[in-house]
Amino acid sequence: MSSLLIRNGRIIDPANNIDQIGSLSIKDGKITELLSADSNATADTVIDASGQIICPGFIDLSVRLREPGHSQKGSIVSETRAAAAAGVTSLCLPPDTKPTIDTPAVVEFIKDKAEKAGYPQVYMLGALSQGLAGNDLSNLFALKQAGCIAVSNAGNSLNNLLILRRAMEYAATHDLLVIYRANETSLSGKGCAHEGAVASRYGLPGIPTAAESIALAQCLELAELTGCRLHISQISCKQSVIKLQQAKKYGLKITADVAIHQLHLTENDVIPFDSNYHVIPPFRSQIDRQYLRDGLANGTIDAICSDHQPHDLDAKLGAFPETEAGIASLETLVPLMLELSQQHGIALNHAIAKLTQQPANILGLAAGTLSIGQAADVCVFDPNANWQVNRQNWHSAGINTPYWQQNLRGRVTHTLQAGQLSFKLENPQ
Repeated sequence: MSSLLIRNGRIIDPANNIDQIGSLSIKDGKITELLSADSNATADTVIDASGQIICPGFIDLSVRLREPGHSQKGSIVSETRAAAAAGVTSLCLPPDTKPTIDTPAVVEFIKDKAEKAGYPQVYMLGALSQGLAGNDLSNLFALKQAGCIAVSNAGNSLNNLLILRRAMEYAATHDLLVIYRANETSLSGKGCAHEGAVASRYGLPGIPTAAESIALAQCLELAELTGCRLHISQISCKQSVIKLQQAKKYGLKITADVAIHQLHLTENDVIPFDSNYHVIPPFRSQIDRQYLRDGLANGTIDAICSDHQPHDLDAKLGAFPETEAGIASLETLVPLMLELSQQHGIALNHAIAKLTQQPANILGLAAGTLSIGQAADVCVFDPNANWQVNRQNWHSAGINTPYWQQNLRGRVTHTLQAGQLSFKLENPQ
């Protein structure tokens, strides 16, 4: 049995309320002991984490791997490599692959590819409707048996509320988590920016916040009616935070996440001719952003995700409304989390919990913690490392990020999955 010691780092494990300087002992892929800073323990392999933070590996609730079906944008190999470089040890793959994740055969195909890529902890979300067309329900029970951890219709809408109700009833019967992105398409239409001053100034088709909050209100009503387990993904506006707060206050068992970039950028940051700022939901107002931050701090929003969507250059060429939405956002996860903590009043252990303990609780995974006996999924990062987002430092096949060639602070140095080193930063500056 091989042993490994991560020595003299600041260990932060929100699930066990641990924040202390010490060392982490790992043997045969499992965590065996948390040691004090003055321990003389040795191991076959030693990682010096002095000045760094040791925490559970991150669990990302929304990562597109672009395979199968969109291999010009990325692959399971390239994007799981980016995930490891970001400290992400488990990730959820939405069902909008091609073919859609609506049959056990597709689940098995992706599972096999992920195993061969050396990243087995890819958790698939089964499609709520066949082909994500919004008409006929998929065989949700068969998808669960094949290994899908939850069901979702990704960013696609269902054709009417009765279909959503039936999907929730079916999911409740089989104890399946429903992951839902709220969007009333009759209101959002072909919009590409927040309906506000910036969209008006540049003539961009707008998406009102009501497109999200109205769809959310309907979904919350149906969740109460059906009793299904519900998770709302990637909320973006004030009204959604308020509705979630009210629903939780009155006992509805729901959870929600926000994409990391929504906690930083607003409509005022958007460069209207730079399609790297084209995301759905769009960057909202400063008031919306403050409500998202407050909701994260007070527990209304349970988790943070990257909403990683790599694109090839062709997908981002053309007029802003004609380009494909999405950001390649895995590798900026740590620096943006640190900025949130250092500049916007979110305690670091609280921010880490939103990427570890809380997503694990939402998905029902035995992960997101450094508990003794737990599989050693670990992230080590240097909160003071300065680096530039460029080709030399980037692992994703997609370079579509508004942070391209910017200097960021905070970088992952080591990632372990079940005690195996899946990423080590070479030549840290």
